[in-house]
Amino acid sequence: ACCAARAAVTPAVRCALWLPAAAAVVTAAPLGSVTGYVAVAVVLLCSVAAGRVRRRGPALAGLAATAAAVTGLTWAVAANAVPGRTAASLEERLTAHRVGLWRDALGMAGDHAGPGVGPGRFGELSTVSAQSPLSTGKPHSAPLQLAAEQGVTGVALLALVFAWLLYALWRSPRATPVVLTAGAALTVLAAVAAVGNALSFTAVSVGGGLLAGLATARPYPDDTTRHTADAGPRGDRATR
Repeated sequence: ACCAARAAVTPAVRCALWLPAAAAVVTAAPLGSVTGYVAVAVVLLCSVAAGRVRRRGPALAGLAATAAAVTGLTWAVAANAVPGRTAASLEERLTAHRVGLWRDALGMAGDHAGPGVGPGRFGELSTVSAQSPLSTGKPHSAPLQLAAEQGVTGVALLALVFAWLLYALWRSPRATPVVLTAGAALTVLAAVAAVGNALSFTAVSVGGGLLAGLATARPYPDDTTRHTADAGPRGDRATR
């Protein structure tokens, strides 16, 4: 909805398309979905602010750094490398069960750094997962799951996919506000996937791929002239 709003020509249509996103923010809070509330609010705010950004490169670099920071924090919590009070606060919010799953995954990654333990085998080998009758057999973290099951290769491929996606957005012929809105949404998805099982749901993965495709596809011929000024990595030069 935010990408469609940013692609709209008239302010009235843009505001109308922002309404579904605003409605999602309003409804997420009473439903108790704190993560959903924060995620949608961040994307909406980034979409509103994207209209003032002329250079997409630094903004995309900031999104990459944000995703890396969330992944690094997840890794630090799993490795018990966070200072005392902060660690206790994070563990309380994340739940001890999830942190235990992360530590099991990191232990497997340390013991089998090269090939990993094998795809889909985390649930079999995790003691924390075996103790919970409602366990899904996943560590609630895409990077840690790949590290445990596919080793360094899996983590490297995941990082390369995200880096390539940001590069494709940087080179996209779409308007910069559209690109940055999509980049913000995909970064939020990456952050949620770092602390949960978001990518395990087919609808989420397909939706992320569809959003990336729309944001990097060539615009229709009648939109080319309108988007030339701020499209591509040299958009600000063209504007000047």
